[in-house]
Amino acid sequence: MATAFELDRSIPSHVPPELVLEWPFVFGQTYKGDPYTDLVAPIHDLPPVFFARNAYPGEGPAWIVRRSAELTAIYQDNVHFSNMGFAPFAKLVGETWYNVPAEMDPPKHGRYRSMIFPLFTPKAVRALEEKVLNYARLYIGRFKEKGECEFMSEFAFEFPVKVILDLIGLPQDMTNQFMLWENDLLHGKDLDEIAVATRQVVDYLRGEIAERKRNPREDLITFGINTEVDGMRMSDDEVLGFAFNLFIGGLDTVSTNLGLQFWHLATHPEDQAYLRQNPDAIRDAIEEMLRAYAAVTTFRTCVKEIEIAGVTMKPGDKVAMSTTLAGRDPEAWPDAGHVVLSRKPQHLSFASGPHLCLGMNLARRELLVAISEFLAAIPPFQLKPGAEMEFHLGMIQPLALPLVWSR
Repeated sequence: MATAFELDRSIPSHVPPELVLEWPFVFGQTYKGDPYTDLVAPIHDLPPVFFARNAYPGEGPAWIVRRSAELTAIYQDNVHFSNMGFAPFAKLVGETWYNVPAEMDPPKHGRYRSMIFPLFTPKAVRALEEKVLNYARLYIGRFKEKGECEFMSEFAFEFPVKVILDLIGLPQDMTNQFMLWENDLLHGKDLDEIAVATRQVVDYLRGEIAERKRNPREDLITFGINTEVDGMRMSDDEVLGFAFNLFIGGLDTVSTNLGLQFWHLATHPEDQAYLRQNPDAIRDAIEEMLRAYAAVTTFRTCVKEIEIAGVTMKPGDKVAMSTTLAGRDPEAWPDAGHVVLSRKPQHLSFASGPHLCLGMNLARRELLVAISEFLAAIPPFQLKPGAEMEFHLGMIQPLALPLVWSR
């Protein structure tokens, strides 16, 4: 299908030509090798702020802010930067809904966020402990005697996805279809491919919402339909935006981080051995790996002129919020390219400020359970000999992660 809007690929006149530089993390492309060492590290030799022609999905232009300090300031600045419409999904299918609450600004954002916040508090996540543990053990049990697994398809795209599908209220037997849609939404090769996936997900979710109105259940879709904000129920478009936000965030983020963290453990046997000997250190190790292997890039739109690191941004400019660059910023972290499991970093992998990730407590719990249970059940593991790693760019994610161990 043709997309419903044309992406403006022009370079604004206020952008200095010398700051228009190459950007390797193009949505829809892949890379064979280590993107963190090969691609991220050289970027930190560039100016603190520069402009790329191809940073936004569909290879649209955006500012790149590479340092953690400036990225943190932008995350917390609702005067000069807006979240409204930062994602292309609704526009691609000619609609006007937005992700709730991700594509909202204060004060409206705060009212909707406070509605959702109780669903993902530490107390709420503790109530899911048995479910999370059982799913982890179920999928580990399917391959632990084989001496090998393809970690992404056999665990990372199964264990956390099943948990979030239960919460949203979507059928487990459609997991494969959901993951195909998710892959095209986040890693589609062009806007047309992303638009097709968006239309499929939107149509499916609208059907689920209509069904819940007829037959309410104990799930998050029904919650979105029935919950009031400022004394009023959400509109149909707002419920769709709430469900779409859960879908796109819940079906990918933990899976991606599992893949990246297990890639690290498979290729750094000394860290794997340390965590086997010191399981109490796993929690802190997860935070350090979240820093070192941050994967997400979202966007902000400049709404009021501002100067950052000597560069002027003007209304309408897109700004890439790369947690990947922030996590490897050598000005924020000594030896930023090296994983120090005891570092306890204050990273940006769950963002910062008003849009701090609502699902971070569940994500941390799933990562902790996954690593703890895997190390307890599986002998020392490594990459399958001869395996060549390939990663999605834009949102960094291993395409596959073949692991082997002695039985």
